Amino acid sequence: MQIGIVGLPNVGKSTLFKALTKKQVEIANYPFCTIDPNVGVVAVPDNRLDKLAALYHSEKFVPATIEFVDIAGLVKNAHQGEGLGNQFLSHIREVDAIAHVIRNFHDDNVVHAGGQINPAEDLATIATELAMADLATVENALHRLKEKTKAGDKEAIKTERVLAQIKILLDQGLKPDATSLPADDLKLIKGFNLLTLKPELYIENIDEDSIKKFAPSIPNSIPVSAKLEAELADLSADEAKKYLQELGLKKTGLEQLIAASYRLLNLMTFFTAGPKESHAWPIKNGTKAPAAAGEIHTDFEAGFIRAEIINWQDLINCGSEAKAKEKGLMHLEGKDYIMRDGDTAYFHFNK
Repeated sequence: MQIGIVGLPNVGKSTLFKALTKKQVEIANYPFCTIDPNVGVVAVPDNRLDKLAALYHSEKFVPATIEFVDIAGLVKNAHQGEGLGNQFLSHIREVDAIAHVIRNFHDDNVVHAGGQINPAEDLATIATELAMADLATVENALHRLKEKTKAGDKEAIKTERVLAQIKILLDQGLKPDATSLPADDLKLIKGFNLLTLKPELYIENIDEDSIKKFAPSIPNSIPVSAKLEAELADLSADEAKKYLQELGLKKTGLEQLIAASYRLLNLMTFFTAGPKESHAWPIKNGTKAPAAAGEIHTDFEAGFIRAEIINWQDLINCGSEAKAKEKGLMHLEGKDYIMRDGDTAYFHFNK
């Protein structure tokens, strides 16, 4: 579960990344200070896990995580090698989703790559670079497929058909829609890792004093003040909570971003809990019990027999597994059971 952070130079990507991961990266007021991709693993805040760990007095607890990849700022014509070019686009081809960081803060000391603050234009620039990079990938792939299609290779013919449809859209300046493509078609072109097919979210990096009166320039964007988040990241949990209260905020922008990222990836969480460890496991919505067990260990999926399931809140309310069983709240489920968000599970399997 990786999310790539993209944007123009000096939009606050590295500052945001530092706040997200509390990982020190080089931050400077000039383009391309992030030469190599920075990767950081971020815990998904979930008080359900905290309560389960407290119930079992768990020795340790393991939260669900999302991995963020921060790359150097892209510039106009990056696909043609401008700036540091396509080498950075390759770093995010493997990610599951893309987060656009768009500058909407004002600071005369931080140079804007385009000369003035214009969120819509900045987003359009990055979208164009991603599309042009994909167009080059598609054209190269179609060229390589020619011999196979002439030889009658059925899979190559199908792949060529899908890529040709995508090329038409990219040539017209349109973004392909992954949700409109059949699952079989997506499977055929999965290996090309097209950037324009990845789900996206938009982060507007705004002035600290604009948080409570934020009016989005980009529809459905998430307002974040990277400067404020960096300050909060340097505080203790109690100090950060107090600071948020003083600002009249319930959640940090980063907490909103992490939650939005989780939703964007169509994820939900199930739990395993006990004295040794309480663990949050992220899985796709619609995952069946055997596949969920496989997230813990492949042997669990291969030898799956059944799962004991109880909703986390029911377990907390009962105070123990024994009382939950007495009340009939723990139920046995087979291979066709579709996991639900908040399920606490104990899997039985053949060794």
